[in-house]
Amino acid sequence: MPLSSVEKLIPILDLGDYDTQIARGSTALNEGKLVVLPTETVYGAAGVLTLAPARKRLLELRGSTEPKPFVVHLARREEALAFLGDVNDFARRVMSKLWPGPVGLQFEVAPARRSEVALGLGLVETDLYENGCITLRVPDHIVCTDVISGATGPVAMTLAASSDGRPVVKVADLDQDALTKFDLVYDAGPARFNKPSTLLRLYNDRYEVVRGGVYDERIIERLLRTTVLFVCSGNTCRSPMAEALARRILGEQLGVAPDELERKGVSVISAGSFALPGGRATPQAVDAVKSMGGDLSRHRSRPLSVELIHQADVIYTMGRSHRSAVLSLVPGAMDKVSTLDPRGDIEDPIGGDQALYTSLAEELEKLIRTRFEERPVV
Repeated sequence: MPLSSVEKLIPILDLGDYDTQIARGSTALNEGKLVVLPTETVYGAAGVLTLAPARKRLLELRGSTEPKPFVVHLARREEALAFLGDVNDFARRVMSKLWPGPVGLQFEVAPARRSEVALGLGLVETDLYENGCITLRVPDHIVCTDVISGATGPVAMTLAASSDGRPVVKVADLDQDALTKFDLVYDAGPARFNKPSTLLRLYNDRYEVVRGGVYDERIIERLLRTTVLFVCSGNTCRSPMAEALARRILGEQLGVAPDELERKGVSVISAGSFALPGGRATPQAVDAVKSMGGDLSRHRSRPLSVELIHQADVIYTMGRSHRSAVLSLVPGAMDKVSTLDPRGDIEDPIGGDQALYTSLAEELEKLIRTRFEERPVV
Protein backbone atom coordinates (compact mmCIF):
# COMPACT_ATOMS: atom_id res chain seq x y z
CA MET A 1 0.00 0.00 0.00
CA PRO A 2 1.41 3.42 -0.93
CA LEU A 3 2.73 5.52 1.93
CA SER A 4 0.93 8.65 3.01
CA SER A 5 2.65 12.01 2.68
CA VAL A 6 3.47 11.98 6.38
CA GLU A 7 4.93 8.46 6.22
CA LYS A 8 7.13 9.42 3.28
CA LEU A 9 8.81 12.24 5.16
CA ILE A 10 11.94 11.37 7.13
CA PRO A 11 13.26 14.22 9.33
CA ILE A 12 16.59 12.46 9.33
CA LEU A 13 18.54 14.80 11.59
CA ASP A 14 15.86 14.72 14.28
CA LEU A 15 15.63 10.93 14.61
CA GLY A 16 17.61 8.71 16.92
CA ASP A 17 17.91 5.77 14.50
CA TYR A 18 20.02 7.41 11.78
CA ASP A 19 21.54 4.21 10.38
CA THR A 20 18.17 2.48 10.17
CA GLN A 21 16.63 5.40 8.32
CA ILE A 22 19.58 5.62 5.93
CA ALA A 23 19.27 1.92 5.16
CA ARG A 24 15.59 2.47 4.46
CA GLY A 25 16.50 4.90 1.68
CA SER A 26 19.13 2.60 0.18
CA THR A 27 16.63 -0.25 0.15
CA ALA A 28 14.05 1.93 -1.57
CA LEU A 29 16.56 2.85 -4.27
CA ASN A 30 17.39 -0.81 -4.82
CA GLU A 31 13.70 -1.55 -5.26
CA GLY A 32 13.47 0.92 -8.14
CA LYS A 33 11.82 3.66 -6.11
CA LEU A 34 12.49 7.39 -6.19
CA VAL A 35 13.96 9.02 -3.10
CA VAL A 36 14.28 12.76 -2.53
CA LEU A 37 17.70 13.50 -1.03
CA PRO A 38 19.29 16.69 0.28
CA THR A 39 22.45 18.04 -1.27
CA GLU A 40 24.38 21.18 -0.47
CA THR A 41 22.74 22.93 -3.46
CA VAL A 42 19.11 21.79 -3.80
CA TYR A 43 17.03 18.70 -3.09
CA GLY A 44 17.17 16.06 -5.80
CA ALA A 45 15.13 13.02 -6.81
CA ALA A 46 17.36 9.96 -6.89
CA GLY A 47 16.91 6.62 -8.61
CA VAL A 48 19.07 3.70 -9.69
CA LEU A 49 19.70 3.95 -13.43
CA THR A 50 20.01 0.22 -13.96
CA LEU A 51 16.44 -0.30 -12.77
CA ALA A 52 13.98 0.42 -15.58
CA PRO A 53 11.09 1.67 -13.39
CA ALA A 54 13.31 4.24 -11.71
CA ARG A 55 14.85 5.32 -15.00
CA LYS A 56 11.41 5.80 -16.55
CA ARG A 57 10.16 7.87 -13.61
CA LEU A 58 13.28 10.05 -13.62
CA LEU A 59 12.69 10.79 -17.30
CA GLU A 60 9.09 11.71 -16.56
CA LEU A 61 10.21 14.05 -13.76
CA ARG A 62 12.61 15.73 -16.11
CA GLY A 63 9.78 16.14 -18.59
CA SER A 64 11.60 14.43 -21.42
CA THR A 65 11.76 11.04 -23.05
CA GLU A 66 14.93 11.97 -24.93
CA PRO A 67 17.91 9.65 -24.31
CA LYS A 68 19.87 12.45 -22.67
CA PRO A 69 22.00 11.01 -19.85
CA PHE A 70 21.56 12.03 -16.25
CA VAL A 71 24.27 13.21 -13.90
CA VAL A 72 25.52 10.19 -11.97
CA HIS A 73 25.96 10.98 -8.26
CA LEU A 74 28.67 9.19 -6.34
CA ALA A 75 29.26 8.62 -2.64
CA ARG A 76 33.06 8.87 -2.99
CA ARG A 77 35.33 10.37 -5.62
CA GLU A 78 37.16 7.06 -6.11
CA GLU A 79 33.99 5.57 -7.59
CA ALA A 80 34.38 7.80 -10.65
CA LEU A 81 37.14 5.58 -12.03
CA ALA A 82 34.62 2.78 -12.61
CA PHE A 83 33.05 4.97 -15.31
CA LEU A 84 36.18 6.69 -16.58
CA GLY A 85 39.00 4.18 -16.52
CA ASP A 86 42.36 5.84 -16.05
CA VAL A 87 42.50 9.64 -15.80
CA ASN A 88 45.41 12.06 -16.10
CA ASP A 89 47.05 14.00 -13.27
CA PHE A 90 45.08 17.17 -14.00
CA ALA A 91 41.75 15.36 -13.73
CA ARG A 92 42.83 13.69 -10.51
CA ARG A 93 43.80 17.04 -9.04
CA VAL A 94 40.43 18.58 -10.00
CA MET A 95 38.56 15.62 -8.51
CA SER A 96 40.53 15.76 -5.27
CA LYS A 97 40.11 19.53 -4.95
CA LEU A 98 36.46 19.98 -5.95
CA TRP A 99 34.86 16.74 -4.70
CA PRO A 100 32.88 16.41 -2.57
CA GLY A 101 31.32 19.72 -3.42
CA PRO A 102 28.79 21.65 -5.54
CA VAL A 103 30.53 20.87 -8.83
CA GLY A 104 29.64 18.44 -11.61
CA LEU A 105 32.52 17.34 -13.82
CA GLN A 106 32.26 16.27 -17.45
CA PHE A 107 34.87 13.79 -18.63
CA GLU A 108 35.58 12.51 -22.12
CA VAL A 109 35.77 8.72 -22.00
CA ALA A 110 37.44 6.42 -24.52
CA PRO A 111 35.02 4.45 -26.74
CA ALA A 112 36.21 1.07 -25.48
CA ARG A 113 35.68 2.11 -21.89
CA ARG A 114 32.20 3.46 -22.63
CA SER A 115 31.17 0.19 -24.23
CA GLU A 116 32.66 -1.86 -21.42
CA VAL A 117 30.90 0.11 -18.68
CA ALA A 118 27.52 0.19 -20.42
CA LEU A 119 27.65 -3.54 -21.18
CA GLY A 120 28.65 -4.36 -17.61
CA LEU A 121 25.70 -2.41 -16.22
CA GLY A 122 23.20 -3.65 -18.78
CA LEU A 123 22.63 -0.14 -20.14
CA VAL A 124 22.98 1.48 -23.51
CA GLU A 125 25.79 4.04 -23.79
CA THR A 126 23.38 6.95 -24.12
CA ASP A 127 22.07 6.23 -20.62
CA LEU A 128 25.46 7.36 -19.28
CA TYR A 129 27.42 9.13 -22.00
CA GLU A 130 26.68 11.93 -24.44
CA ASN A 131 29.06 12.85 -27.25
CA GLY A 132 31.66 10.67 -25.58
CA CYS A 133 31.31 12.42 -22.20
CA ILE A 134 29.87 11.53 -18.82
CA THR A 135 28.91 13.95 -16.05
CA LEU A 136 29.62 12.93 -12.46
CA ARG A 137 29.17 14.61 -9.11
CA VAL A 138 30.03 13.84 -5.47
CA PRO A 139 27.64 15.82 -3.25
CA ASP A 140 28.92 17.38 -0.05
CA HIS A 141 26.07 16.16 2.11
CA ILE A 142 26.42 13.17 4.42
CA VAL A 143 22.77 12.12 4.22
CA CYS A 144 22.87 12.01 0.43
CA THR A 145 26.15 10.12 0.20
CA ASP A 146 25.21 7.71 2.99
CA VAL A 147 22.00 6.73 1.20
CA ILE A 148 23.48 6.36 -2.27
CA SER A 149 26.47 4.42 -0.92
CA GLY A 150 24.05 1.57 -0.26
CA ALA A 151 22.70 1.51 -3.83
CA THR A 152 23.53 -1.50 -5.98
CA GLY A 153 23.80 0.51 -9.20
CA PRO A 154 24.66 3.99 -10.45
CA VAL A 155 22.43 6.63 -8.87
CA ALA A 156 21.10 9.43 -11.05
CA MET A 157 19.51 12.54 -9.65
CA THR A 158 17.31 15.19 -11.17
CA LEU A 159 15.78 18.27 -9.60
CA ALA A 160 13.00 17.69 -7.10
CA ALA A 161 10.62 20.47 -8.07
CA SER A 162 7.43 21.84 -6.62
CA SER A 163 4.25 21.67 -8.67
CA ASP A 164 5.00 25.05 -10.22
CA GLY A 165 8.47 23.90 -11.29
CA ARG A 166 10.55 25.70 -8.66
CA PRO A 167 13.65 23.85 -7.38
CA VAL A 168 13.24 22.56 -3.84
CA VAL A 169 15.70 24.09 -1.38
CA LYS A 170 13.73 22.95 1.69
CA VAL A 171 11.24 20.13 1.99
CA ALA A 172 8.42 22.57 2.79
CA ASP A 173 8.66 23.65 -0.87
CA LEU A 174 7.16 20.28 -1.87
CA ASP A 175 3.38 20.57 -2.02
CA GLN A 176 1.02 17.58 -1.87
CA ASP A 177 0.89 17.11 -5.65
CA ALA A 178 4.68 17.02 -5.86
CA LEU A 179 4.94 14.57 -2.97
CA THR A 180 2.88 11.99 -4.87
CA LYS A 181 5.76 11.59 -7.34
CA PHE A 182 8.20 10.28 -4.74
CA ASP A 183 8.43 7.26 -2.46
CA LEU A 184 10.59 8.71 0.33
CA VAL A 185 11.65 12.25 1.17
CA TYR A 186 14.58 13.01 3.47
CA ASP A 187 14.30 16.32 5.28
CA ALA A 188 17.70 17.64 6.42
CA GLY A 189 16.79 21.31 6.60
CA PRO A 190 17.39 24.05 4.03
CA ALA A 191 20.05 23.50 1.37
CA ARG A 192 23.29 25.24 2.27
CA PHE A 193 23.76 27.21 -0.95
CA ASN A 194 20.32 27.52 -2.56
CA LYS A 195 21.99 27.59 -5.99
CA PRO A 196 22.60 24.97 -8.69
CA SER A 197 25.92 23.19 -8.86
CA THR A 198 28.63 24.50 -11.17
CA LEU A 199 29.36 22.32 -14.22
CA LEU A 200 32.88 22.01 -15.63
CA ARG A 201 34.12 20.23 -18.75
CA LEU A 202 37.60 18.80 -18.28
CA TYR A 203 40.21 18.61 -21.02
CA ASN A 204 43.80 17.33 -20.87
CA ASP A 205 45.20 20.20 -18.82
CA ARG A 206 42.41 22.75 -18.53
CA TYR A 207 38.72 23.16 -17.80
CA GLU A 208 35.78 25.07 -19.23
CA VAL A 209 32.80 26.37 -17.24
CA VAL A 210 29.76 24.85 -18.95
CA ARG A 211 27.25 26.16 -16.44
CA GLY A 212 27.72 28.68 -13.68
CA GLY A 213 26.51 27.92 -10.19
CA VAL A 214 27.70 28.00 -6.60
CA TYR A 215 31.35 28.41 -7.58
CA ASP A 216 32.43 31.04 -10.07
CA GLU A 217 35.71 30.82 -11.97
CA ARG A 218 37.57 32.86 -9.37
CA ILE A 219 36.62 30.44 -6.61
CA ILE A 220 37.45 27.45 -8.79
CA GLU A 221 40.90 28.83 -9.54
CA ARG A 222 41.55 29.28 -5.84
CA LEU A 223 40.32 25.80 -5.00
CA LEU A 224 42.44 24.21 -7.72
CA ARG A 225 45.62 25.81 -6.43
CA THR A 226 48.28 23.36 -5.27
CA THR A 227 49.77 24.31 -1.90
CA VAL A 228 52.87 22.91 -0.21
CA LEU A 229 53.31 23.70 3.48
CA PHE A 230 56.54 23.35 5.48
CA VAL A 231 56.35 23.38 9.28
CA CYS A 232 58.96 23.87 11.99
CA SER A 233 58.83 25.48 15.45
CA GLY A 234 59.43 29.23 15.16
CA ASN A 235 59.18 29.66 11.36
CA THR A 236 62.40 31.67 11.24
CA CYS A 237 64.98 29.05 10.18
CA ARG A 238 64.17 25.56 8.90
CA SER A 239 60.68 25.85 7.38
CA PRO A 240 61.26 29.24 5.67
CA MET A 241 64.54 27.92 4.26
CA ALA A 242 62.67 24.90 2.91
CA GLU A 243 59.97 27.20 1.51
CA ALA A 244 62.48 29.38 -0.34
CA LEU A 245 64.36 26.40 -1.76
CA ALA A 246 61.15 24.62 -2.77
CA ARG A 247 59.96 27.73 -4.58
CA ARG A 248 63.19 27.86 -6.55
CA ILE A 249 63.01 24.14 -7.40
CA LEU A 250 59.37 24.31 -8.52
CA GLY A 251 60.10 27.46 -10.50
CA GLU A 252 62.79 25.55 -12.37
CA GLN A 253 60.40 22.71 -13.07
CA LEU A 254 57.73 25.08 -14.43
CA GLY A 255 60.17 27.35 -16.25
CA VAL A 256 59.20 30.46 -14.28
CA ALA A 257 60.77 32.67 -11.65
CA PRO A 258 59.90 31.69 -8.04
CA ASP A 259 57.76 34.80 -7.62
CA GLU A 260 55.64 33.73 -10.62
CA LEU A 261 54.57 30.40 -9.13
CA GLU A 262 51.24 31.80 -7.96
CA ARG A 263 50.35 32.59 -11.56
CA LYS A 264 50.90 28.90 -12.33
CA GLY A 265 48.53 27.85 -9.56
CA VAL A 266 51.21 26.77 -7.09
CA SER A 267 51.69 28.12 -3.56
CA VAL A 268 54.59 27.30 -1.25
CA ILE A 269 54.19 28.46 2.33
CA SER A 270 55.64 27.79 5.77
CA ALA A 271 54.53 28.10 9.37
CA GLY A 272 55.67 27.37 12.90
CA SER A 273 53.95 25.29 15.55
CA PHE A 274 55.13 27.81 18.20
CA ALA A 275 55.67 30.83 15.95
CA LEU A 276 54.80 34.40 16.73
CA PRO A 277 53.45 36.34 13.74
CA GLY A 278 55.64 38.81 11.87
CA GLY A 279 59.15 37.67 12.75
CA ARG A 280 61.94 37.83 10.16
CA ALA A 281 64.06 34.89 9.10
CA THR A 282 67.41 34.75 10.87
CA PRO A 283 70.24 36.50 8.96
CA GLN A 284 72.08 33.20 8.64
CA ALA A 285 69.02 31.57 7.03
CA VAL A 286 68.65 34.49 4.62
CA ASP A 287 72.30 34.24 3.56
CA ALA A 288 72.29 30.45 3.29
CA VAL A 289 69.40 30.27 0.83
CA LYS A 290 70.52 33.37 -1.04
CA SER A 291 73.72 31.58 -2.02
CA MET A 292 71.51 28.83 -3.51
CA GLY A 293 69.12 31.09 -5.42
CA GLY A 294 66.44 31.47 -2.75
CA ASP A 295 65.03 34.68 -1.31
CA LEU A 296 63.94 35.16 2.32
CA SER A 297 64.28 38.93 2.47
CA ARG A 298 60.51 39.42 2.68
CA HIS A 299 59.71 36.45 4.89
CA ARG A 300 57.57 37.03 7.97
CA SER A 301 56.80 34.21 10.40
CA ARG A 302 53.28 32.92 10.95
CA PRO A 303 51.79 30.40 13.37
CA LEU A 304 50.43 27.07 12.23
CA SER A 305 46.63 27.11 11.95
CA VAL A 306 43.71 24.91 11.01
CA GLU A 307 43.13 27.05 7.93
CA LEU A 308 46.69 26.58 6.65
CA ILE A 309 46.49 22.83 7.16
CA HIS A 310 43.22 22.58 5.24
CA GLN A 311 44.65 24.79 2.50
CA ALA A 312 47.69 22.57 1.98
CA ASP A 313 47.78 19.59 -0.36
CA VAL A 314 50.97 18.23 1.12
CA ILE A 315 52.70 19.11 4.42
CA TYR A 316 56.33 18.45 5.26
CA THR A 317 57.47 18.94 8.83
CA MET A 318 60.99 19.34 10.15
CA GLY A 319 60.38 16.86 12.95
CA ARG A 320 57.98 14.40 14.47
CA SER A 321 56.76 16.90 17.06
CA HIS A 322 55.70 19.26 14.27
CA ARG A 323 53.84 16.42 12.56
CA SER A 324 52.04 15.77 15.84
CA ALA A 325 51.19 19.47 16.08
CA VAL A 326 49.56 19.35 12.64
CA LEU A 327 47.52 16.27 13.51
CA SER A 328 46.45 17.67 16.86
CA LEU A 329 44.83 20.56 14.98
CA VAL A 330 43.46 18.52 12.06
CA PRO A 331 43.45 14.74 12.66
CA GLY A 332 42.13 14.23 9.13
CA ALA A 333 45.42 15.52 7.67
CA MET A 334 47.07 12.16 8.31
CA ASP A 335 47.38 11.28 4.62
CA LYS A 336 49.07 14.51 3.60
CA VAL A 337 51.56 15.18 6.38
CA SER A 338 54.99 13.59 6.83
CA THR A 339 58.44 14.51 8.09
CA LEU A 340 60.60 15.97 5.34
CA ASP A 341 63.41 13.60 6.29
CA PRO A 342 61.95 10.09 6.70
CA ARG A 343 65.03 9.09 8.71
CA GLY A 344 64.30 11.42 11.60
CA ASP A 345 64.18 14.99 12.83
CA ILE A 346 66.05 17.88 11.18
CA GLU A 347 67.86 19.69 13.97
CA ASP A 348 67.15 23.36 14.65
CA PRO A 349 70.23 25.44 13.66
CA ILE A 350 69.29 28.38 15.87
CA GLY A 351 72.44 29.72 17.54
CA GLY A 352 74.71 28.01 15.03
CA ASP A 353 77.26 29.63 12.71
CA GLN A 354 76.89 30.33 9.01
CA ALA A 355 78.53 27.05 8.04
CA LEU A 356 75.82 25.12 9.91
CA TYR A 357 73.07 27.02 8.08
CA THR A 358 74.75 26.48 4.72
CA SER A 359 75.04 22.76 5.41
CA LEU A 360 71.37 22.67 6.43
CA ALA A 361 70.32 24.45 3.24
CA GLU A 362 72.16 21.88 1.14
CA GLU A 363 70.54 19.05 3.09
CA LEU A 364 67.08 20.61 2.73
CA GLU A 365 67.47 20.97 -1.02
CA LYS A 366 68.34 17.28 -1.41
CA LEU A 367 65.41 16.21 0.75
CA ILE A 368 62.97 18.46 -1.08
CA ARG A 369 64.05 17.21 -4.49
CA THR A 370 63.64 13.63 -3.30
CA ARG A 371 60.19 14.31 -1.90
CA PHE A 372 59.07 16.06 -5.08
CA GLU A 373 60.25 13.08 -7.12
CA GLU A 374 58.28 10.72 -4.86
CA ARG A 375 55.20 12.91 -4.91
CA PRO A 376 55.26 15.41 -7.80
CA VAL A 377 53.68 18.77 -7.06
CA VAL A 378 53.56 20.03 -10.65
